[in-house]
Amino acid sequence: MNITDLSPRVQELAKVLTKFVENDCIPAEKIYEQQLGEGEERWKTIPPVMEELKDKARKLGLWNLFIPKGHKEGPGLTNLEYAYLCEIMGRSAHTAPEACNCAAPDTGNMEVFLKYGNKEQNEKWLKPLLEGKIRSAFAMTEPAVASSDATNIETSIKRQGDHYIVNGRKWWISGAGDPRCKVFLVMGKSDTTQPKHKQQTIIIVPADTPGVTVVRPLTVFGYDHAPHGHCEITFENVKVPKENLILDEGRGFEVVQGRLGPGRLHHCMRAIGFAERALDTILTRAMQRKTFGRYIAEHQTVMHDIATSRIEIEQSRLLVLRAADMIDKIGAKKALKEIAMAKVAVPRTCLRVIDRAIQIHGAAGVGPDTSLADMYANARTLRIADGPDAVHLMQIAKTELQRAPELLKKAHL
Repeated sequence: MNITDLSPRVQELAKVLTKFVENDCIPAEKIYEQQLGEGEERWKTIPPVMEELKDKARKLGLWNLFIPKGHKEGPGLTNLEYAYLCEIMGRSAHTAPEACNCAAPDTGNMEVFLKYGNKEQNEKWLKPLLEGKIRSAFAMTEPAVASSDATNIETSIKRQGDHYIVNGRKWWISGAGDPRCKVFLVMGKSDTTQPKHKQQTIIIVPADTPGVTVVRPLTVFGYDHAPHGHCEITFENVKVPKENLILDEGRGFEVVQGRLGPGRLHHCMRAIGFAERALDTILTRAMQRKTFGRYIAEHQTVMHDIATSRIEIEQSRLLVLRAADMIDKIGAKKALKEIAMAKVAVPRTCLRVIDRAIQIHGAAGVGPDTSLADMYANARTLRIADGPDAVHLMQIAKTELQRAPELLKKAHL
C-alpha cells in the first residue's frame, strides 16, 4: 500500500507534515542542542525553539495525531494512517514528535488515561498532557530484577486506609528528567497472594509527591537526551490517595498491554523514518566523495549497500503497515504476532542501514558533526525498549507452534 491509496485528507496531512519536518524540525535540531547549554543547565532548560515548533504544529493541524480513531480528542486517524505520518516524524526523531505532541512516553500515558482514566483523573492529567503543557513518565523497569518479565517487578503499592503507599526503585524512566514532567504512572505489586498476572497495579504519582527522588540521569552510549532523560528514581513511603488508582487493584497487566500494543508500533514507525534519513546520507555522501579516482557511489560494494538498504527498509515498512492494519481490524491483542515481528525486524534493519551510513562517512560517522551516532544509539536501544527481542521472538514462535498439531495430521509433511 502507498500513501496515495489513503484518503485525500491523510495525503494532505502527510504533505504538510513533510514540509514541517524537513523545513522546520530538522534545521531546528542543532539550534535545540545549542539552546540546551551545558552541564546542569541541560536539565533545567526548555529550548525556546521547541515551543516555536509546537506553536507552528498546532496552527498547521499537526497536533495529537497519534490519538486513535474513536476518541473525540484526536483527529480520527486509523493506526494505518498514522503509521505513514509517524514515519515522517521519525526523520527528526528528537524534535518532530514532541513538536506535534506525539512523543513517547506521553503518547502511551495519554492512551492509558483515554482508555482507563476516570473523569477526575483525566481533567487533572490528561487535559494538560493533550495541551502540551506538561509531560509525564511511565515507571515500570527496575534495576534489581529482569523487567522483561514484568511479573518480577518488586515495587510495592500497599493500601493504607484511604491511601496507597509506594516503595521501590525504578530506572530507565524516560522523561523523568524533564522539568515539565509532572506525573508518573507507576507499576508495582499490590497483592502477592493473587495469580502472578493479577498482582500488579498501576497508580498515578504526582512528581512533586514527598518521597519521590530522581537519583540520576542515565546516558545511552554517552548521550544524556536532556532535558527528557532516562532516569533512576526512588519511591520511599510515597503516599497517594486511593483515587489515583488506574482501574483497580490487580489490573496493572491489563493496563500495560493496552498501552504497549500501539506504542510498540509507534517506535517502529518512527524508526523507519530515521532509517530513510540514514539512507539519504549514504546517497549524498557517496555522490560527493571520491576514493581511488571514483565517486564512492561507483564502487560495487557501496552500490550493494545502497540496494540492500532499500530492500530492507521496504520489507520493514510493509511489516509495520501490516501490523497497523491488523490493529485497526482485529485489535492489538489479536495482532500480537504481527506487532512482535515488526518490533524485532525494524530496529535490526535500522541498525544495519545506519551502520552502513557510518561506514561510508568514515570518522565523521562516529563523531558529533552528523546525527548518525545518535541515531545508532537510539536504534540499538529499541531492541530493548518495550520488551527485548528475545521476548518477542518467543511470542512469535509460540504462535507459530500452535499450528503444529494440524500440520502433523498432514501425511505429506
